[in-house]
Amino acid sequence: MGRFHIDRQRLVALALLGGVLLNPPALLVVAGVGGGGPSLYLFGVWAVLIALAAWVCERPRS
Repeated sequence: MGRFHIDRQRLVALALLGGVLLNPPALLVVAGVGGGGPSLYLFGVWAVLIALAAWVCERPRS
């Protein structure tokens, strides 16, 4: 039961982190860079969040 609770907390923290990193003001700051920066930032953050969620969910239970 304790392990499930910690995993849930970590996934909620990841969702909040994603909300902060992918909100419109953060995207506007990156958009000011120009070039391929905004799309690289958007897909990079998205990929990192998915990788972290997979890592949290797939760790061996002990």
